[in-house]
Amino acid sequence: MSARVIIFAGSPADHVHVEAIEEALDEFGIAHESRIASAHKTPRRLLDILAGYDAEGIPTVYIAAAGRSNALSGLVDAATAAPVITCPPPSEQWGAYDIWSSLRMPSGVAPALVLDPGNAALCAAKLLALSDSGIKERIRRFQEQNAARLIDEDEERHR
Repeated sequence: MSARVIIFAGSPADHVHVEAIEEALDEFGIAHESRIASAHKTPRRLLDILAGYDAEGIPTVYIAAAGRSNALSGLVDAATAAPVITCPPPSEQWGAYDIWSSLRMPSGVAPALVLDPGNAALCAAKLLALSDSGIKERIRRFQEQNAARLIDEDEERHR
């Protein structure tokens, strides 16, 4: 395996959000795996799982998808040298994203915050593309297709 993304969900309630991230990763042809592990409820298990992935030596980006209090991305980021992206799901309770705990990380803990699941996958892909030319080429094709769709839409409106 040349590169991968590991997605940590804080609970089964984050499943739909995680699926959206996985679908976007599939479009880039990036291997991925999802796990449920809570920084609040199962911190030792989370750290053990993370240590196992890190020990494999495979280029990895971690995405943490946890709502409410986002300790998940902070704990993952503090325990690995690999890039970490936090992509919290929208909260039905709050009618928006609960991002304050994602924005206010302590010094030395720096997960990137990306709200859109597709964009979180794209960010992970760009990080992995630093050392994988195949992923870089798939990103270029994705960007070209995005531009072509926009140009086609504009031309269609002006015919």
